[in-house]
Formats: sequence, C-alpha cells, structure tokens
Amino acid sequence: MTQDTDPTQVETQAATAASDHVTQPHDAAATGAEQAAEQSPEEQRIAALEQEAAEMKEKWLRSEAENQNLRTRAKRDVDDARQYAVQKFARDVVEAAENLRRALSSLPAPQEGEDGVITKMREGIESTERSFISILERHGIKCEDPSGKTFDANLHQAMAEQPSPDHAPGTVMQAWTPTWTLHGRLLKPAMVVVAKAGE
Repeated sequence: MTQDTDPTQVETQAATAASDHVTQPHDAAATGAEQAAEQSPEEQRIAALEQEAAEMKEKWLRSEAENQNLRTRAKRDVDDARQYAVQKFARDVVEAAENLRRALSSLPAPQEGEDGVITKMREGIESTERSFISILERHGIKCEDPSGKTFDANLHQAMAEQPSPDHAPGTVMQAWTPTWTLHGRLLKPAMVVVAKAGE
C-alpha cells in the first residue's frame, strides 16, 4: 500500500536544497577572504617589506639611469669643449696657411732657366706649407679643395657665377680658398666660383 506524500513537504525540501546549492559558492569566497585575513602578523610584515623593497629597487634603477644620462651628457660636453675650444684660434691659423698659398700663387710659374733665387724661394714656401698643413692635420684641422664638386651651401660660399660649357650648372669651377674643418665641423667655408646655365 502506497503512502501518501504531503505536497507541501515536497516543496519545502526542494526549496531547502536549492538554497543550499546557491549558498555554497558564497561560502567558499568568504572562506578565502577569511584565510587571507587570517595571515599572521609576521607574514603580513614580510609581504609589506617585500613590496617596499620592490618599490625601492624601482626608484634606484630609475635614479641610476638618470645619473648615467647625466654622466654621458657631461662627458660629451667636456669632449666638445676640448675639441672646439680652439675654434677661433684655429680660424686665425688657417688664415696663415692661406697666406702661404697666396705667396706661392704670386710667384711666376716654374720655367727653365729661371733665376735660382725664385726657384729656392718657391721650394722654401712649398716646404713650409706642407709642414704647416701636416701640423694642422695632426690637430684635427683639415682642408679640402672643392674644385669640380657640386656646390654645397653648407661648405662653400659662392663669390661669383659664370656660364661654362665644360661644367654642369651648380658645379664649383674654381676655388679661391679651400674648405677648412675642425674635427669634422666647418671652420671656414671655401670661396668659390660656381658654374651656371648658359643664357
């Protein structure tokens, strides 16, 4: 004989089971929070010290990078000062070198049977010029003849323009003075005559 079941009792049991099922995750989360909160004071202190050490390390690395940048800039400034402090003096020195070249240019062209005094004078000035240029080069001062090269406003100063069938427009036809540089930096531009297109 089958025992009758009370419908009210069945509904109450189902509701209780559902309530237990929903409550379980909440209880697990609460348990995790409680475990974190249950850390001993010693463990909490260690965690705080580790975080503080990480922050201090980050600050130290940033400070070290800034100091390295400062050292690099200071070294570059010192090197520039050492290399270019004599720029004004070097500009005056190359003027003397150009005067030697002018002295050579003022002499008559070598020819057979010329006066021995002229020959010795030319040889003496040429020897002095070679020695002088060699000394300048040892100290970073160099000269370059721009004849036949394309005009460059950063290195050359155009003193005149002339049409020329033998040169492309914009080519340096003649250089009155060379281009002088000090450790690669322009010291004195060359004074040049530039070819232009024919009319």
